[in-house]
Amino acid sequence: MSEIIRSLQHDLNEFGANLHFIGSDTLRGRHPGEHPDNFGAGVMAQPATPEAAAVIVRWCVDNNVPVVPQGGRTGLVGGGISRPGDLIVSTAKLNRIEAIDPLARTATVGAGVTLQALQEAAAEFGLTPGIDLAARGTATIGGMIATNAGGILAFRNGVMRHQVLGIEAVMPDGSLVSDLTRVLKVSAGPDIKQLLIGSEGAYGLVTRAVVKLESFNPQRATALVGVQDAASALALVGHFRAQPALQLEGAELMWRNFFLDSARERGFDLDWLEEETPAVLLMEVSAASEEDARGALEDGLAALWEEHDLSSGIVAASLDQARRFWALREESEFIYRVQPAAPSFDVSVPPGALDAYVAGLKARLKVVDAVFDAYVYGHIADGNLHISVIGDGVTAASVKEPIEDAVYTGVAEAGGSFSAEHGVGTEKRRAYLTFGNPARRAVAQAIKAALDPKNLFNPGKVPYGA
Repeated sequence: MSEIIRSLQHDLNEFGANLHFIGSDTLRGRHPGEHPDNFGAGVMAQPATPEAAAVIVRWCVDNNVPVVPQGGRTGLVGGGISRPGDLIVSTAKLNRIEAIDPLARTATVGAGVTLQALQEAAAEFGLTPGIDLAARGTATIGGMIATNAGGILAFRNGVMRHQVLGIEAVMPDGSLVSDLTRVLKVSAGPDIKQLLIGSEGAYGLVTRAVVKLESFNPQRATALVGVQDAASALALVGHFRAQPALQLEGAELMWRNFFLDSARERGFDLDWLEEETPAVLLMEVSAASEEDARGALEDGLAALWEEHDLSSGIVAASLDQARRFWALREESEFIYRVQPAAPSFDVSVPPGALDAYVAGLKARLKVVDAVFDAYVYGHIADGNLHISVIGDGVTAASVKEPIEDAVYTGVAEAGGSFSAEHGVGTEKRRAYLTFGNPARRAVAQAIKAALDPKNLFNPGKVPYGA
């Protein structure tokens, strides 16, 4: 048994069932999530109450044991990796949906509640969280708060920063700060929750939250449309967003090689798609009825067809077909079958700059190596692109930094961000130090030093304090 577990059980035995400890033997039989080093510590604590979480953190402070918070372990940038000597504090047992208030349109939940669990619970009231993403089945609300997750609906509702009304968290000194406000309007001094949102576990461990809920309309229509570029796709998005009887529920653009390879991997029929179509837009709208949604989608596309030189399109004839459309965009793991360990990135640039950025990116990659290319796809309406670099030799150490430079060049100058929604973790350390704002880094490090003078909370990760 781990020495850390023995010490914890000896010192904290009065918490009994509210504290569960897992050692290396058990962890070895579990999937570590998106990074193989997530279980590197070999020991995990699973508090079942916020108070138990606070006690664990106080014990860690007293014993100088680093704390690595973990949620669903779906992060793609190594923000949850741990090392021998660390203690993983998992929110898995903080998984209660405590209350859903359909009048206030809020949900009070434990940090370990998955997005899908909250979606299903809210659906009983005709509501849904104002955020959605492909990892909904495993991503936790606490983890989404820690990384300021975005996703499919960010263009309409914003990111997690805009969806959280209240937070409870264990701070690095072991104190439990509870501010579970359930109203939007609060003007009572600095907003501590905003310090924790996007902090990637460096400033505290989120234990509970109050999140906003939105109306959910299942009456939908979905289409795939061949477009010439991002500008054409944005024109379609703008048209449908302006329709008073419609709600745009999703707008995802897939550049040609990503879409074709995703479709081929799934045996998806491509007979409808014209050859050499540069990109494919996945759109979903909702209306008063499924017939209204489908009719408005078809009529709108017909009206815009010639003006925007649309090359081809198909409207889903059933819910099952709509799900297959979405799988083309969301189930992107095929990338790592085509290109194992492909360098992957998520950036954001203002929507109007997308075409210039993508053209520049591909040109810069060719300068690094003539065989390099990129899968590009993402949330077109808010300018968030996901990029995976492909080609023989892309994983060589000698091209790691040149590839990063090719991806990140011009992003900040355009008014964007080198990390749109996945966080910084360990994988983007160089990008954070090279392409991030130095004044912002200095403030983040000063806050870290004030809150966590022993540097015990998620050490070695953003904001890379001493």
